Amino acid sequence: MSVSPIPQGYHSVTPYLVVDGAEAAIRFYEQAFGAKEKLRLPMGDKLGHAEIQIGDSMVMLADEFPEMDHKGPKSRGGPTSSILLYVEDVDSAFRQALDAGATEERAVEDQFWGDRMGTLRDPFGHRWSLATAKEEVAPDELQRRMEAMMAEGQAA
Repeated sequence: MSVSPIPQGYHSVTPYLVVDGAEAAIRFYEQAFGAKEKLRLPMGDKLGHAEIQIGDSMVMLADEFPEMDHKGPKSRGGPTSSILLYVEDVDSAFRQALDAGATEERAVEDQFWGDRMGTLRDPFGHRWSLATAKEEVAPDELQRRMEAMMAEGQAA
């Protein structure tokens, strides 16, 4: 039997989150993003590894293990990356995440690149941008819009 180099249900890139409180994080992601827990591997009183599915994508996560320099954003002083989550209805999904305990960083707005998007931080310090694609923008038009935005002194 041959084994696929990319496991079934996964894509080429899979985020791996380190959190201070993986059990609570799983509950938050279930409430905020409709995550479904797929795998849990406890290590004593911590979660050594867990896997959840959000939409059609997998996310792996584990508790902090500071002795191995395995630390989450709060222990590092803030996020070191961001996750972009495409959803059917960004306004509804954003409100759901806020209701579950996320904190708004940037309100949901139409963006020059064609997405309607907002950014929030989850209770564990990870930054998530939620978006719904509204328009396909050709590269030359994308460049023109970005230059116009920069000329107006706006940030992306």
